[in-house]
Amino acid sequence: MQAGIYDRIVVVGPSGSGKTTLARNLSQRLGLIHVELDALHWEANWTEVSSEVMYARTDAALPVDSRWAVDGNYSVVREIVWRRADSILWLDYPLGLALRQLWGRSYRRWRTQEELWNGNRERMIAHLDPRPKHNLFLWTITNFRKRRREYPIILRQPQFSHLHVVRLHSPQETTEWLRSLTINRTSRNEGQASTDD
Repeated sequence: MQAGIYDRIVVVGPSGSGKTTLARNLSQRLGLIHVELDALHWEANWTEVSSEVMYARTDAALPVDSRWAVDGNYSVVREIVWRRADSILWLDYPLGLALRQLWGRSYRRWRTQEELWNGNRERMIAHLDPRPKHNLFLWTITNFRKRRREYPIILRQPQFSHLHVVRLHSPQETTEWLRSLTINRTSRNEGQASTDD
C-alpha cells in the first residue's frame, strides 16, 4: 500500500451498490471516522436540508487533519469532500446488480423497521412515486449513465488530480481489493515493527 493514501476515503457509486457497508468496513479496518452523507442530508420526516446547511455540516464532519471514510454522491458538497480526500473508491457496478441489491436492502429495512437517520424509516410506498427525486429506484436508473459518463471527466479536473482512484466493477472485485488492502497493511506494519527493533 502506498504511503499517504487511504487516510481520507470517499466511496461513490449507485444506490444499492454497498457504499455505506464498504465505508463502514474500511473505517473499522483502518481506524477511520465513518461519515454517511445521507445522515447529514436528511432531517426527520424525510426533510432535506438546504445546500448551505449540508455544506456546513460536511465541512464540520470532515476535518482536513483527521482520518475518515465517507460515503455518498452529493454533488452539492463534492468540491469540499473530494478536495480533502486522498482516495476515491468508485463502485461502478452494473445497473441490474445495483437495483437487485437496492431492492433487497429496501425490503429488509422496511420489514425490520430499521431506523435510518433522524428517526426516518424505509417507506415502500415511496418506491411507487413517479418522480425520480422521491423514488430511489427511478433516481438510480435516471442517474446511472450520467454518473458513469461524468465521473471520469470530473476526476480529470486539476483540483482532483491528487486523488488515488480505485474503480471496482463487481462485489467480487471489491472483496479482492479489500483482501489486498489488508495484506498490504499487515505487511507494512510488520515492516515497521521489524525496523524499530
